[in-house]
Amino acid sequence: MLPQLPSSPAAWSAADWATIQAPYAQLAAATLDESTADAWLARWSLLEELLTEAASLAMIAYTTDTRDPAREETHLRFSTDIMPRATEASVGLARRLLDSGIVRPGLETVLKRFRASADIFRAENVEHQSALESVAADYQRITGSMTASWDGEELPLPRLQPFLKSADRSVRERAFRAMAAPYVAQRAPLAALFDQVLDHSRTIAVNSGFPNYLEYIFPAKYRFDYTPDDCRRLHDAIEQHAVPAVARAMAARAERLDVGSLRPWDIQVDPWKPGAGRAFADGDELAARAGRAFEAVDPVFGEYFNAMRQEELLDLDSRTGKAPGGYCDTLHHRGRPFIFMNSAGVREDVTTLLHEAGHAFHAFESHQQPLIWQRHPTSEAAELASMSMELLAAPYLKSPAGFYDEGTARSAELEHLEDILLGLVHIASVDAFQTWLHTEAAARDASERDRAWLGLRERFEPAVDWSGLTEVRVSRWYRQLHIFLYPFYYIEYAIAQLGALQIWRNARRDQAAAVHAYRAALALGATRPLPDLYRAAGAQLTFDAHGVSELVALVEERMEALRAGLRAAG
Repeated sequence: MLPQLPSSPAAWSAADWATIQAPYAQLAAATLDESTADAWLARWSLLEELLTEAASLAMIAYTTDTRDPAREETHLRFSTDIMPRATEASVGLARRLLDSGIVRPGLETVLKRFRASADIFRAENVEHQSALESVAADYQRITGSMTASWDGEELPLPRLQPFLKSADRSVRERAFRAMAAPYVAQRAPLAALFDQVLDHSRTIAVNSGFPNYLEYIFPAKYRFDYTPDDCRRLHDAIEQHAVPAVARAMAARAERLDVGSLRPWDIQVDPWKPGAGRAFADGDELAARAGRAFEAVDPVFGEYFNAMRQEELLDLDSRTGKAPGGYCDTLHHRGRPFIFMNSAGVREDVTTLLHEAGHAFHAFESHQQPLIWQRHPTSEAAELASMSMELLAAPYLKSPAGFYDEGTARSAELEHLEDILLGLVHIASVDAFQTWLHTEAAARDASERDRAWLGLRERFEPAVDWSGLTEVRVSRWYRQLHIFLYPFYYIEYAIAQLGALQIWRNARRDQAAAVHAYRAALALGATRPLPDLYRAAGAQLTFDAHGVSELVALVEERMEALRAGLRAAG
């Protein structure tokens, strides 16, 4: 008999594992054959929808206020107790399905993922996965409480972002140092947390029969279509072509700012419009203006985003106690996404919302797939959705409906493209660093980790003068929450960025056709292999120097055209 399930995730908001385990046990005992498989899969999918949404709601509640002990307790109950046990139960059901030999159209990729999860799962790893979730909560609590004193007021760090745009270089430097100082001060506890990340990650890998966490993570993250060597090739390609392009962009920036040596607090100011005002007043205005841009990209996207606004599925403003960063999480039972970010009125916040909205539209489009596992592809495809939306929506950010006048729109686009180049070299350094962290014995030493980071930043970030700022430069990796919360989740951004640039190239020729292909790819969810998803969107996976070179040249060509337009406008 198939299990009875609650009507909503709220019924499980206070449940313990014993309560939630019962329907898993009933599914494990239920008849599974050709005649019952469809109903069995549908009930298992509904169970996963309800449970993942209950866990997501607990996580959302905690990240929106990390100071609340009750919220932390509920989040930890799900993340460290219930969800690891649910993973074990799900692997058991997946093995049962695989052993049955039952297949269905549209499940080929899902079954391949099930097989990978079953092959690497070890029951003894459940406690270590739980421990990693506890580390993540500790990291969010430490960083979420960070503030800086600014003109007599204690501000959350994201609220200092506008001062990095100041025309006054001394103000920019003061803001930069103030934002870095809490991470420098918390270096020891954060390093101790990362010791735990290494310990548990290595144990998980060894328990599963792998020599290190790098070898474990590829099947764990369903990286079926590329290898660690491909990632190293991409690092090299970015070093060969994107690093010189960044150096050229930084030279142009330094010349425009009329500074002899470009310092890290000179990177975010608009050299064409230094000291430009806020891009928007608050989260409500950010959402309203962005909504009009999404409507222009495709009316359906406008409808999706309006539904999120009406249903209060946006938390956009920065405030004390809120976890750092931004994310989009999917509430699978109701078929709705939730967007979380820390906006402060700067242009980068606009890009962040476009990015997270790309994830949200992916969730809307893929929800038509009948089973939960058919909806969410791997991160390389998920980030293709988000990074492509940044570029597809960019032409619609101009006034009167958008954020910028004509001249500001040019400089905003130039800044975005410059950020793409900077992003590629940053991503390469982070992925190379994570590779080192999880494969080298020297990574056990916190000081060796810091030295390795500095060496990689010299390799990938040669165009900025960091003299006298060694501690601050080191602190940058402690601020990269992916390294603590989602080990090895970062190269996906580079892979997806190169795919998004191909979609942008298509859109510059025919915006409507590019958007049509993009939506079609989103609707496929996880029903196709990764290369097929990229092809459906009008792109291909790129790891080689030639492919990177072409796309970097395209970006530089557009950047020079924008500079020429800005010069002509005076």
